[in-house]
Amino acid sequence: MFRVITPEFSQDFERWTDALNTAKSLQPKCKGLFQDIRIFDGKELVWVYSRSHTYPQFVGAGTYNRLARLFLQEAIEDEEVEGEDTDS
Repeated sequence: MFRVITPEFSQDFERWTDALNTAKSLQPKCKGLFQDIRIFDGKELVWVYSRSHTYPQFVGAGTYNRLARLFLQEAIEDEEVEGEDTDS
């Protein structure tokens, strides 16, 4: 379970892709120097965006690779579901 947290927003997601898309959509609202957007995987912080960095930061050893694989797996699953829908 992933959780996206900002000072004014918090929401849980089953899928990494949904959490990441939501966090990216919140970036324009992150205007203060000390505000940030965080994504947690369970209790573990895995992704942070703040205005003090040019790009979002992946936190922890191997986190980027693990989440990139999960992103690809979810994209493949989405495509398989779309393929089943068009076959009907």
